[in-house]
Amino acid sequence: MRLAAHTLGTPQQTVPEALALFAAAGLDAAEVIYQDDYRSGLPLGDRRSAEEARRASEDLGVPIIGLTPYTTGINALDGSQWRTAIDEFRGAIEIAQVVGADRLRVYAGAWHPGDQDHAAHWDRLVAALRTLGSEASDAGVRLCVENHFGTMTQSAADTARLVREVNSDAVRVLYDQANLTFTHDEAYEEALRVQGDLIGHVHVKDLVFTDPDAPFHAAETARVAASERAVRSRVVGDGIVPWSDIIPSLSTLGYDDALSLEYEYRWHPQDLPEPAVGFKRSAEALRACVDQPAAAVGSAR
Repeated sequence: MRLAAHTLGTPQQTVPEALALFAAAGLDAAEVIYQDDYRSGLPLGDRRSAEEARRASEDLGVPIIGLTPYTTGINALDGSQWRTAIDEFRGAIEIAQVVGADRLRVYAGAWHPGDQDHAAHWDRLVAALRTLGSEASDAGVRLCVENHFGTMTQSAADTARLVREVNSDAVRVLYDQANLTFTHDEAYEEALRVQGDLIGHVHVKDLVFTDPDAPFHAAETARVAASERAVRSRVVGDGIVPWSDIIPSLSTLGYDDALSLEYEYRWHPQDLPEPAVGFKRSAEALRACVDQPAAAVGSAR
């Protein structure tokens, strides 16, 4: 498995500076935010910035394997909003080709407690992913729907149901066990049971609870506000997410692709060491988890 790093963890660095930090931390690849007005991201439709990022990635030997858009309108009932979201993803697919990335993170629209007409929004979401899945397939890019709060796929079960209904090889699951943990959804065993055969990308991060019994609530989609949090972010290995068990389970399922460190320094810098320190420590902890099953197999021979 390749270890990648996400520019969510480098809000103060440009993309080339972030790639250099990832190389120094011993990481193999990068996942880059695709959003306007974020220093460590690629602006929407900006080919010049994308070409600069690709040259930096080639010089450093750290390929950009994925982009992270924040588009949520693909389940909108309003036709104009839905089409705008579709066009944003089309632009992301084009920029992915420029930087050499083969995957995009996808939010399954926007969905919050109290929202109405779930079935109609779900149908719009499925239609969007069927449309985009065909175009992504032609471009050699896969769309990875994340287990994420504030969307229609907060749980692993809902994510698996969506991906199976879309029924496209270019639409896969983005497995994020930390998200499932702090939303009180599936434990890793159940998450892998229901969606393990559909995983196309993995986000890795860690946390501890400040109040494990507090109900989960988030008014936004991208992040949990400070007043709503019942957790603190941690370097991988310092929290409660059992990555030393999860990684061998992923291997058993046949997953042999990237593990992307989604270091949440953009949202919660007060919880974490500075990125140069945190990425290096996280990479070392994750590398030990990846090497663990190989060592076990070797000792059994």
